[in-house]
Amino acid sequence: MHSVTLRQLRAVKAIHETGKIIKAANRLGLTGPAVTIQLQQLEEELGVTLFDRLPEGLRPTAAGRAVIDAAEAIDERLRILDDEVESIAKGRRGTLKLGVVSTAKYFAPRLMAGFSRKFPDIQLDLKIGNREEIIRSLGDHRFDIALMGRPPRDLPVNSLIFGDHPLVIIAPADHPLAHRRDISKEDIAREDFLIREAGSGTRISLEIFFADVPSKLENLGSEMASNETIKQAVMAGMGIGFISAHTVEMELDFQKLVILDVVGTPIRRDWFSVWRNDRVFTPAMQIFNSFLREEGARYLPLIGKPYPMQEI
Repeated sequence: MHSVTLRQLRAVKAIHETGKIIKAANRLGLTGPAVTIQLQQLEEELGVTLFDRLPEGLRPTAAGRAVIDAAEAIDERLRILDDEVESIAKGRRGTLKLGVVSTAKYFAPRLMAGFSRKFPDIQLDLKIGNREEIIRSLGDHRFDIALMGRPPRDLPVNSLIFGDHPLVIIAPADHPLAHRRDISKEDIAREDFLIREAGSGTRISLEIFFADVPSKLENLGSEMASNETIKQAVMAGMGIGFISAHTVEMELDFQKLVILDVVGTPIRRDWFSVWRNDRVFTPAMQIFNSFLREEGARYLPLIGKPYPMQEI
């Protein structure tokens, strides 16, 4: 193990991420034979095969996965070391890599702007993706912190609540139920719903909401790929939507959509800051979490409702 090099580990990581020797070589600025030699030398050093050679590309073995995990952890620690050295040399406090689920993109930019105004010496790197992408990247050590509606259960993480996350049922402004109060769950279940993909946070919450209406669970609604698609489809009269209230601030202001007064809604969830508990907790991460704890909620959209939110 003493002969293992950073170049070999980075070659293995690049092969895993691209699936091909030539693609890994292009990413690393090397030739294909050079990457192949690095892989072969590392396999000889460890005495195991790191990748299965398949027609569609290279797939890591169990030993390969362990080496990839180690390579990602080492890269993360080296980045933190670089931040610490730069902080000492230039008085900076480093960088912060943030992952944000797509539902949070409606408030994340102004939250980031507020943080940067207060802490201009911390450089932010923001990436937005769906829940599955953000969790996968968090698991691969690509983010320091992720902002999401529900912490993952299959990763070793810590989390911090920084604000309420209400889920609501929306309809076009001219919908027959738009001005009706106390709509029952049974009545709303008869409507055609437009919903997010299976596994998304809002989809899971809707399934819980209709758990005692089996007939609705059997045909929950039509899947849409994004919140924007759901909003446009609802405004076009294709159905009603179950969505984060924080995604419809502008449409409510312009009276393009309304929130239906359904018994048991809005459903109260929370916004979380999430980070792996098996990694170094940097000063930048500490500063960001303190900012979220103290000021995060003020950057969330204010959605007015005349009735209390319900928890699930």
